[in-house]
Amino acid sequence: MRDDEPDSPARLGDLLRGTGYLVDDGLATIAWLALTLNRPLLLEGEPGTGKTALAEALAQGLGRELIRLQCYEGIEASQALYDWDFPRQVLHLRALEAARGTGSSFDLEAAEQSLYTERFLQARPIVRALRSPAAVLLIDEVDRADDEFEAFLLEVLATSSVTVPEFGTITAVTAPIVVLTSNRTRELHDALKRRCLYHWLDHPDLDREVQILRTRLPGLPERLAGQVAAVVQRIRQAELGPAGTALLKPPGIAESLDWASALAALGRDELDLASAAVTIGAICKYREDVDRVRGALDRLLAG
Repeated sequence: MRDDEPDSPARLGDLLRGTGYLVDDGLATIAWLALTLNRPLLLEGEPGTGKTALAEALAQGLGRELIRLQCYEGIEASQALYDWDFPRQVLHLRALEAARGTGSSFDLEAAEQSLYTERFLQARPIVRALRSPAAVLLIDEVDRADDEFEAFLLEVLATSSVTVPEFGTITAVTAPIVVLTSNRTRELHDALKRRCLYHWLDHPDLDREVQILRTRLPGLPERLAGQVAAVVQRIRQAELGPAGTALLKPPGIAESLDWASALAALGRDELDLASAAVTIGAICKYREDVDRVRGALDRLLAG
């Protein structure tokens, strides 16, 4: 931990709240420990619970560069580490050939070595984070990557370094703050979890959700904020799916903010049946969910 970083969980919590991220004591403590112990922080939870937003708030509050690696099915180590600027390497070779044609001396081995130097190395997110003097490395949705990529991450996180065969080893002078997020579409391996500090993020309770809406949308009427938060809470808890199941995708904080913004843009200062019905697409992203919520709006608004 750097000297200018918070010296307690309470101070880190205040710093994060200053960015607009309303953190509870448990999350503030585990995030502070990740900073102090220089350990990666693994955040799991439903989509929309604020996992990515925490990394963004850490970067903003601590004055660090945010470097994001978005994981996806089939991602390979090279896409996270580095690449070589092939077009520029070709131009460089042509320039060497042209110089050779003018009678200049030509050393084949030196020419080959000159292709793999700093000027041609294109750093991808992990190498950029290792080289940065102060970075937050966000490895987003790591559960979408495959087992091989997860094993690769384990090695990088353990050593804070990578080896580029043609170039050499790149080691972090100042290890980045690493935040991994997972929506738990699959279970991560125990080896990766052991390397990290862990925190599960739930959806906020009603009071905290109202507070988030009022903080992130300062002009939002208090009554509208309370109504939006209350209805979204009921939607998450309601069994509106077939045979009394939950929705395909219950709304998260991002959807609450979108819905409140949409209603405010329409000039509403309170939530009524008509305005809720026409803006339901802000919180439901599947046709089946839209139909189920729209059919239950009378009950949801009545509480």
